[in-house]
Amino acid sequence: MPKRHPNHRLVKRHRNYTIEEIATLFGTHRNTVRNWLKKGLRTIDDRRPLLILGSVLSEYLASRRARSKRPCAPGEIYCLPCRSPRAPLNNLVVYQSLTHDRGNLVGVCPACGRRLFRRVSQATLAASVGELEVRFTDAEEHISERPHPSVNCDF
Repeated sequence: MPKRHPNHRLVKRHRNYTIEEIATLFGTHRNTVRNWLKKGLRTIDDRRPLLILGSVLSEYLASRRARSKRPCAPGEIYCLPCRSPRAPLNNLVVYQSLTHDRGNLVGVCPACGRRLFRRVSQATLAASVGELEVRFTDAEEHISERPHPSVNCDF
């Protein structure tokens, strides 16, 4: 199955590619490559077969990918349904620890009301939260660390 954003690092910069070779390289249809040509991908000349320089193809795909990026500023979390970075409702997030050095910031989107998630490390937590109020959840303890472990068995 073709990817929405082809990996521009697969392209050999000093090689020339035909439309069919590019389609095979990325697992896309030839018409997809022709659409890229209509949207600004440059060819070497106007002769047939159309040849595209590898460095030009790589730069085109990288710039196309960079245009769709929407980086989050400190204090923002990306909302998938809204497709934009947003500050959580009431500037409140909960930090849920996943490992000893990583966790999730969980908040609520003020526009659509859905949950927002941002994976952060303990080292970058202060830079990621900005002006947000962070509440930490208690880390769940392992069953062997409880005073009276219950394994729910009949013994």
